[in-house]
Amino acid sequence: MIDFIAHNLAPIMFTTVMLMLLLGYPVAFTLAAGGLIYFAFGVELSAISPEIRLFWPLLQSHPDRIYGIMYNDTLLSIPFFTLMGLILERSRMAEDLLDTIGQLFGPIRGGLAYAVILVGALLGATTGVVAASVMAMGLISLPIMLRYNYNRPLVAGTIAASGTLAQIVPPSLVLIVMADQLGRSVGDMYVGALYPALLIISAYCLYIFVITMIKPQWAPALPLEARTLGGGVTSLFVMLVISVALYFLGHEVLFTGIASPEWRLVSALAFGVFSIYLIALANQKLNLNIISRLAQQVIIVLIPPLALIFLVLGTIFLGIATPTEGGAMGAAGAIIMAAMKGRMSMATMKHALDATTKLSAFVMMILIGARVFGLTFYGINGNVWIEDLLTALPGGEYGFLIVVTIIVFILGCFIDFFEIAFIMVPLLAPVADKLGIDLVWFGVILGINLQTSFLTPPFGFSLFYLRSIAPAGKWKDKVTGKTMDGMKTLDIYKGVFPYIIIQFLAIMVVFAFPGLVMRYKGDAPTINPADVQIEVPGFGQGGGMTLPPLGSDGNGAPNFGLPPLGGANGNGAQAPAMGLPPLNLGGPQPAPAPAPAAPAANPATDLSQPPVIR
Repeated sequence: MIDFIAHNLAPIMFTTVMLMLLLGYPVAFTLAAGGLIYFAFGVELSAISPEIRLFWPLLQSHPDRIYGIMYNDTLLSIPFFTLMGLILERSRMAEDLLDTIGQLFGPIRGGLAYAVILVGALLGATTGVVAASVMAMGLISLPIMLRYNYNRPLVAGTIAASGTLAQIVPPSLVLIVMADQLGRSVGDMYVGALYPALLIISAYCLYIFVITMIKPQWAPALPLEARTLGGGVTSLFVMLVISVALYFLGHEVLFTGIASPEWRLVSALAFGVFSIYLIALANQKLNLNIISRLAQQVIIVLIPPLALIFLVLGTIFLGIATPTEGGAMGAAGAIIMAAMKGRMSMATMKHALDATTKLSAFVMMILIGARVFGLTFYGINGNVWIEDLLTALPGGEYGFLIVVTIIVFILGCFIDFFEIAFIMVPLLAPVADKLGIDLVWFGVILGINLQTSFLTPPFGFSLFYLRSIAPAGKWKDKVTGKTMDGMKTLDIYKGVFPYIIIQFLAIMVVFAFPGLVMRYKGDAPTINPADVQIEVPGFGQGGGMTLPPLGSDGNGAPNFGLPPLGGANGNGAQAPAMGLPPLNLGGPQPAPAPAPAAPAANPATDLSQPPVIR
């Protein structure tokens, strides 16, 4: 029995720790306790199994490993992005966006659903926190959509799924953690995830469009009396054309003196966007009536968060800032934006800082527990066990990806994405790398998979967030005064099912078309090793590497004080060969030199007498 445990300690440890996590024990303490307990077992069993490489002094490495976590610059961006998202949530940016975009799409069927999806994408690109996105949109849009007789499962599914876009839309916290655990650049991960994120957003909108075609009564247009901003789409289109024209004016005429193409692009964009923003502000403050109310509201509400997104993502994509610097600028920009709207107070700042500190400490404790767990698991060859288990799967890299997708999806139903990223990804990444799988592609697939697990009944976290704010019983609409039925849990489960299918289809598309992610590599020219030719110039044939022979060349060239190697000197005499045989270069060989005469014997030296100085 002891021999069996000693030779199978890795699977026993992994199974035990996963079971404790699924039972609900705190993640950080479960990982740390499992690592320390099995470390003690491993030290005692190391004499039985040669696979166990643990000894007590190895525990002294933990302080340095924990300090390495504290010193990680990549993880520093997590509190910055969290603070930015919480500030924007408290400044009621989501409320303004939902109201304005809902009015913009109100005249078409499913307009409120489109608004929820687009606002979910914008919130994901600014907050990066699923809980904040789901709860903010649920509190604001759910009563409005129910008021205008939207289908309840459609309402619940759209809100829950749109909130999970924060998992994959940059600057997602999931992508930051994935980049850190996979050893890849956060910027590469953001660029790689951009097209898959746009694909998922488009698929959500396509699903709403299909619903409006098949079941138009499930997603009606806003009634005329609810369109408080009136018409004015033409005015908005004209302002968009003016902004594009100003951009080209700035890029081709005004800012041609800027040497850097990145800063020239940024300056031209800022000139075009902020020009129409100032026009809208002047129209609002001075009652100029040169643009419609709808265009004015859309410009004033949309441009600040879009500018914030560009401040964060645009500077990262253009190589102007690192992700940590982009997160810091985003947090500062969110504070400034909230202050400009008059919604920044000490209470708001205190709440945001408290929540940011708690989340950062939560992540740090999980990382410390994962480091303790990892030291023991690697010391008992757990990584070799995982690698042998996964590389033996049929189907090569695609077989590996399918199995990992299923495993991560199941785990995502029970534990948070932080735990999966800190426990599973370090074990899976070496296997993926050995199979030749691009790790950025692998990280994006895992990110979409974790987004899907947020929606899966009965343990999907987005379902819990929506359930916590959706009315369970009858409630009274404050606008119409009507008493309306609550949202059933079954309605939520039914509503997310189509979006789960969409997510799986998105994973399959990314499987089939890796180029959606591989664009992060840019357009660098590829080199075929078969076309590479290396030419070494010959010595002594006129090439640039011709060296003088070691010795006289017969024309009086200096020999640097060295005799020729077994050859004749300039006078035709045979030089000493320095104990080496002559080099057989073909042709007649010179006659061997006569042996030198033996030197005269020195008289014996009497070491008992002092030396004589002559």
